[in-house]
Amino acid sequence: MNPFTQFLRQWSKTPDLDTFILYWDRLEKLTIQIYRGKMTVDEAQPEFEVIWPWLRARYGRWQAVLEPFWRDTHAGGQPVQTDPFQLLLEVRSPIDICGDWRMMQHLPAAREALNQYLMAKSA
Repeated sequence: MNPFTQFLRQWSKTPDLDTFILYWDRLEKLTIQIYRGKMTVDEAQPEFEVIWPWLRARYGRWQAVLEPFWRDTHAGGQPVQTDPFQLLLEVRSPIDICGDWRMMQHLPAAREALNQYLMAKSA
């Protein structure tokens, strides 16, 4: 888990959000491993088949809550114009991650939105 997110989660009283974040961590880790060639598409497939459907089924609950936070983020040095969570959840196969620099640029925006939301909630 991202250390800063882990720190911020200590004040979270929302088990559903905690579980969502744990699955998002898995999505990030798998995405990075595939992109960097540290895991093959075939090796990633079983984990992908667990993570992506689970997050897709539950993102709707968090989409409106997280929107104001991702709108204040950047990807590739530019303000984010696309929901970074949705962008990543639209991936249909691990092969789609290979070489997708735009997707990699949006990973930090999603993480920042989660962290900003957790900070706002704890204030």
